[in-house]
Order: sequence, then structure tokens, then C-alpha cells
Amino acid sequence: MKSKLRNVIASKAKQSKYERDCHVGRFRRPPRNDRNSLYGVMSKYLGQHFLINKDKLREIVEALELKNGDTVIEIGPGHGELTSEIVSKLQSLKVKKFKIIAIEKDEELADSLKKWSLRATEGSAAISGIASALPRNDGKIEIIHGDALKILPKISKTQNLKPNTYKVVGNIPYYITGYLLRILGELESKPSLIVLTIQKEVAERICAGKSKMNLLAASVQFWAKPKIIGYISKKDFQPAPGVDSAIIALSPRTDADWTRIDADKYYKLIKILFKQPRKTILNNLLVVCRDAKDANTHECREKIIKKLRKLDIDPRARPQDLSIEQIEKLSFIMV
Repeated sequence: MKSKLRNVIASKAKQSKYERDCHVGRFRRPPRNDRNSLYGVMSKYLGQHFLINKDKLREIVEALELKNGDTVIEIGPGHGELTSEIVSKLQSLKVKKFKIIAIEKDEELADSLKKWSLRATEGSAAISGIASALPRNDGKIEIIHGDALKILPKISKTQNLKPNTYKVVGNIPYYITGYLLRILGELESKPSLIVLTIQKEVAERICAGKSKMNLLAASVQFWAKPKIIGYISKKDFQPAPGVDSAIIALSPRTDADWTRIDADKYYKLIKILFKQPRKTILNNLLVVCRDAKDANTHECREKIIKKLRKLDIDPRARPQDLSIEQIEKLSFIMV
């Protein structure tokens, strides 16, 4: 399954006043003249755009459907804006049993988050923002310095996470979206819910249905049910990206129909179907005959037509006209 899925998806600035505040634990929104120096450098280094609209941060948190006993893995906490809102929500719900695992690639940001956590457990009354929200001496928040793309495949074992017992959230750099989705789809112990902020157009492609089906949608919808929760203007980020974003929720599938599907056959099929999306479904599927060295025979063509019509699929239609259910059914009989 992993090999098939891989084929389918495929300098520091001068310290600003905000950075000094981070290191002493005073977390707050940076003054306008400080934002470009701090946020801008991090963006160039890791392709990050930090979400600064509190209403949108809270919308992301609401989509997580937090409850007692939750373990939340946050990808790229940055300065802790989203982390702070998660903790605040948990406190407002009077949740006592929870754990947050924040994975931050930037060493300085990870160190700052660790210091906030340490100072909070020491009980400093001067700490505000995320630091004041952290629980005391109980290990409920763990900051990990590293690359989430490398850590996630191992985290279920290192953190003893069983399937459907944790959630994943993150305002992620656009350029890792495809790779991250591939990794999440390959996890043996998948989370119960994934909430990500990604490029608006990509989110809409992932959620596409019949008449707009595409390779990305077919790849992701095989293992998760996607839903767009809301949209975020590029003006709500610092530094501002060139495009708007969307909050997307992915609910990994556990239904009986999904468990019966052969993943290798499914991914092989969608590669064939969407390799040339402008061609008809029939013409794309003729490659199956060619692989069997029976390419252009009338008999082979008629067999494919018969199978398609049995599933109520028009052989002259294009791959974009298929539903995810039709593709899944095709995978049982075509490859």
C-alpha cells in the first residue's frame, strides 16, 4: 500500500522586542513593526505563514471537537498561537485529562515553547498567554523539536497511540501538503480526526465529488472523508501568502466497505484512470489489456464495456464523472 500511495501523491534576523518577550515568557501578539522581522524570517526559512486571526484559530479548535481524554498532535505550533487556543478550550470545557504533543521544526521556536512550559510549571505569576495556560508539572504538553514528516510515521509507537485514540491539527506550510497527506494515509494507527489549514484550491480539489473527481481527491477520499469547515483570507496571516486558505477536516474511514478494498489494486486503478483525465474511462482502461498483451482485441474491449455497464458507468464518460464509490467498485473487477 505504501509504495502505491507514494506513487500517487507525490539566516536569522536581529532579535525583536517580540522575540525577547517570547524568551521571558510574555506571549502576546507582536507590535506591527515587529511582525515582519520575526514572522518574515521564519516564513522564508520554513515556508510558514502564521495565522494571527483569533476567530479563525478558535474555528480550527472547534473543528477538533475536543473532549476529556483527548491526545492532540499539533504540527508546527510556531509561537504557540493555536496551542494556546487549544488549551484555553480544554480549560473552558473543564477537561482534566488530555495531552498535547507539539512538533516544531524550527529550533528557536521549539526552545521558546519548552521554556514557556518550564516556566509555567514553576508557577510564575508574570507569565501570560500560552505559558499561563499550561498545566503544572503533569506532562500534559510535550514539545518535540523535529520534522513532523519524519516523526509522524513513528509516533504511534513512541507515544503508544492506538488507532482512533488521538487527533492531528496544524496550520501547515503549503509545500508539505501532498507529502503530509501521503504520510497520514499510510499510518497504520490513524487518528480519529485531522484538522488542517491548507491552500483553498487544494482543499476544494480534495473534497471534489462526481463531475469534478481528480487524482488527489480519489487518493485522499480512499482513506478519509474530507469536509471544508471554513475559509481564511490571506490577510489573516503574517506574512500574508499569495492565496487564501481553507480549514479542512479529515475523518479517517473505518467502515466495513473500506476494510474490504485492496489498497494496492485501488491505487493502481486511479493511476490508470487519471493518467490522462481527458480520455474516456474506456480508453484509459484499455491499458489493462495492453499489460495482458491483449490490447486491441475486440474481445478485451467488450469485456471492459460489460464490466463498466454492470456498475452503471458510461464507458464514454471521463474519469472526473466517477464517484468515489464507483472507483472503489471498479477496483474489485478491473485490476
